[in-house]
Amino acid sequence: MALHNWWLFVVAVFLLSATPGPNMLHVLSRSVELGYRRSVAAMAGCLTALLCLLAASVAGLSTLLHAMPGLFTILRYAGAAYLLYLGYRAWRAPVEVAAAVEGTHGLSAPHVPARTVFRTGFTISISNPKAILFAAAFLPQFIDAGRPQLPQFAILVATFAVIEGLWYNIYALGGRSIAASLTRAPVKRLFNRLTGTVFAGFGLALLANR
Repeated sequence: MALHNWWLFVVAVFLLSATPGPNMLHVLSRSVELGYRRSVAAMAGCLTALLCLLAASVAGLSTLLHAMPGLFTILRYAGAAYLLYLGYRAWRAPVEVAAAVEGTHGLSAPHVPARTVFRTGFTISISNPKAILFAAAFLPQFIDAGRPQLPQFAILVATFAVIEGLWYNIYALGGRSIAASLTRAPVKRLFNRLTGTVFAGFGLALLANR
């Protein structure tokens, strides 16, 4: 893989990762709800799912999708349904006691097991059809077929993980800043409903795309 191809990949992934999507919104909302430190499990879940998809790309994900064109449609509907479910859950989330991050006005974040936080992040990420397309169609474009492919995949996947993780942390830190403003129930309710609306919007957009 030529150096200029790697730089093109870096720029493309940096811009793609920066764009708000289900993963970034989930990390942001988890940071608001649980605090930055505990949102790390959500980041880990999202990133682990993406790395699984990239590993599947190495194993021939694009070939599988071409051989079974209906599979992507099934995944698209499943991903959209899950995003709509998250939107409904965020819209209906209770706000009697405001959630806060560590060190904010003495309030404590609700107890959610780390494995649950990880699992939700993983499910959101693994069911995102755009992430599947990224792994199956976008990543292979930067592979030089005339050179050993496995080292190239390793470099690209490692590069992706670093950039994606960087943006997760940026969004999570933003969530920690937002949390200080959400100590009153009406403001918290508004945030929950905005978050729910955006999640539902992502789900409807997936259903509308062909």
